[in-house]
Amino acid sequence: MSRFVVGLTGGIASGKSEVTRRFEALGVSVADADLAARAVVTPGSPALAMISERFGPGMLLGDGALDRARLRAHVFADVAERKALEAITHPAIRELLRSQCEQATSPYAIAAIPLLTEAGGRQVYGWLDRVLVVDAPEAFQLARLMQRDGSDAVLAQRMIDAQATREQRLALADDVVSNAGHPDALQAQVEQLHHAYLQLADALG
Repeated sequence: MSRFVVGLTGGIASGKSEVTRRFEALGVSVADADLAARAVVTPGSPALAMISERFGPGMLLGDGALDRARLRAHVFADVAERKALEAITHPAIRELLRSQCEQATSPYAIAAIPLLTEAGGRQVYGWLDRVLVVDAPEAFQLARLMQRDGSDAVLAQRMIDAQATREQRLALADDVVSNAGHPDALQAQVEQLHHAYLQLADALG
């Protein structure tokens, strides 16, 4: 059971997944908020029942699963509706992430939370011991988004602008991985942090 938990976050296309994979390769358990978001709305879950009640049974497919495309189109057309959905799903996601981290068998665990800053940071995720931000220049994010998703510069910039600013994320950080160049430059940073986190976890006994 891991008593020491690191929250990992970063802007879109900053390289979070690559950094997470490198921690996993070192034997660190990772709880992923994106996967948790899917898990909490599976058929039969309390969150899915609340979504059906709040937004109507039309948000479910014939097999009882969530119609993600329809719900996404609905909530992104209305800020109030998006907030209503987040009020249902976010607490369930946080609880699942915390449970997964507590059950991890590695000396410490990582909770990968892309929207940690937007969700309220430490005030909402008070059980995080440290926050690690994967930081990249906006120009780097823009280029990666366009290459990865095939989006044009206008759309890519809009996606970046929809998130918290680089400065807001860095204000949360206890630790920073700089990802402004070749992926191989990440390894030394990850290994250094891994060693530090092992020491901090060990100090908890």
